[in-house]
Amino acid sequence: MGNSVQKITENTTLIASDDTWIEGQAIQQLVKTSQLAGMHHVAGMPDLHPGRGYPIGAAFFTQDKVYPALVGNDIGCGMSLWQTSVKVAKVNLDKLTKKFAHVEQPLDGSWEQIIQTRKTEKNIVTHRFDHALGTIGGGNHFAEFQAIDEVYDQNALESLGLNKKQLQLLVHSGSRGLGQSILVNHIEHHNHDGLHIDEASFQDYITAHDEALRWAELNRELIALRFLDAIRATGHCTLDINHNLVCETRIGNTLGWLHRKGATPSDKGCVVIPGSRGDYSYLVRPITGTSEQAHANLLSLAHGAGRKWKRGDCQGRLSHKYKRDDLYRTALGSRVICGNKELLYDEAPQAYKKCETIISDLIDAKLIEVIARLRPVLTFKTNGSCSE
Repeated sequence: MGNSVQKITENTTLIASDDTWIEGQAIQQLVKTSQLAGMHHVAGMPDLHPGRGYPIGAAFFTQDKVYPALVGNDIGCGMSLWQTSVKVAKVNLDKLTKKFAHVEQPLDGSWEQIIQTRKTEKNIVTHRFDHALGTIGGGNHFAEFQAIDEVYDQNALESLGLNKKQLQLLVHSGSRGLGQSILVNHIEHHNHDGLHIDEASFQDYITAHDEALRWAELNRELIALRFLDAIRATGHCTLDINHNLVCETRIGNTLGWLHRKGATPSDKGCVVIPGSRGDYSYLVRPITGTSEQAHANLLSLAHGAGRKWKRGDCQGRLSHKYKRDDLYRTALGSRVICGNKELLYDEAPQAYKKCETIISDLIDAKLIEVIARLRPVLTFKTNGSCSE
């Protein structure tokens, strides 16, 4: 493995080169989680940054216990990539930006049949959050139309059914209020304590968690379909990967529970690692490698570029340099739809690391091969004051 694998403590590794800036608080949080009861190993990714008590951009491997607080409230948050029927050469950005007036409202009655059919197929029995199905939510979630900008492995691209001439759609969202309700219920009864696998409450959590995963996957599917509908296009899903979850996994000879909080699985095939809205994203093929390697990175990769600045600080850092209108266009020629002023600044490209450095660290660690680079065309955040 390359120089980008650092051993922080006996059971803590960090996949990042010395040149990659990572906030000290994030490292402290990573080490703190390594000391939890039943914790076998933790691994920070190059996009590691501080969260609310626990770091984001990390994987955690336990034995005999799971920690719902490490997964967090957005169970099943992830990325799906869809290839659309629209030719990149035919895109008119001025016209495209006007087509998304209704993509944040609850899905109307015309969607009821597909919702109920897909819920039955995916064994989703909860109805409390049906109104949120097909909605992106706030924070760093988005739907982004992209163009395949550079191809590094044509055969791999073709094997995924991808064509450089077609417009792509990347959807980033999760389980919305459902995941939040599951975490809140856990904390009310157990605080931040883990659940031993012999407890009844452990199985209750896993059952609810697994349904939230399926709900999040359906949510991304419905988001993609309504965005395709808005531009009167068709499309097909190339990949769909969750990066907030816990699952039973074998690492080397050890069977345990692998938690991912903003960490993309490297054992589920090709994945997209997105940059900020003004940066490139990368389609990559994971290299699973040796059991030693699997232990070092816990079968996980970065899930994006990683924040540099805290939310709430960004407007103060940027407003004297940039007017709001400046932030609706990016240096790569793409457009941004974001009607929420605070979110417009909080999600500005300047608030994130360069995705290229994240990718470089993963290549150096011999964890990925890059298939293609994706350029943003239009990033949708919200038309107004979106809810979390």
